[in-house]
Amino acid sequence: MQPGRAVVATRNEHKLRELRVILGGFELLPLPREVELPPEDAETFAENALDKARAAHAATGMAAIADDSGIAAYALGGRPGPRSARYAGPNATDEENLNLLLRELADKDDRSVAYVCALAYVDADGNEQLVEGRCEGTLAEQPRGTGGFGYDPAFVPVDTGSGDDRTMAELDPDEKHAISHRGRAARELAKLLEA
Repeated sequence: MQPGRAVVATRNEHKLRELRVILGGFELLPLPREVELPPEDAETFAENALDKARAAHAATGMAAIADDSGIAAYALGGRPGPRSARYAGPNATDEENLNLLLRELADKDDRSVAYVCALAYVDADGNEQLVEGRCEGTLAEQPRGTGGFGYDPAFVPVDTGSGDDRTMAELDPDEKHAISHRGRAARELAKLLEA
């Protein structure tokens, strides 16, 4: 990847750290405190990501990267989806959001879930690129593990194999990045930027 700089339209340190690892050839700068991001109230991950990347680009004049990501439960028609970070309320913690999803799936036979990440890139000239990454899995009945964040302690990815029931929060960071929705989206973006 050609070395470059971009501001990342997030206040989430976990996301910034993950993207820095995956997009190692890019200098990723945190969003300046004074930049206001639009509310994540679109119906899709893609729309939310593009809205944030456009806002960060407009405010800074720099290339901007933004993601919107979350979990989709098949038995719940794709919920929480783009509302993943606020599922249990506007100021809900990761633990509150996860506990609500666990309660809602407690009596469901289908515990299939997918992590989805839309990653938007707006270059310094305003040209836009959008990629998406997915990671399929099942929701464990109880949270396990201390790594990761969000829904990771209950997300058991299918990519680790049928005999492996570790959650995302139990994988080491390299294992997680290799299969995660954000990792997949970031690698797709890296290919586009290299081209």
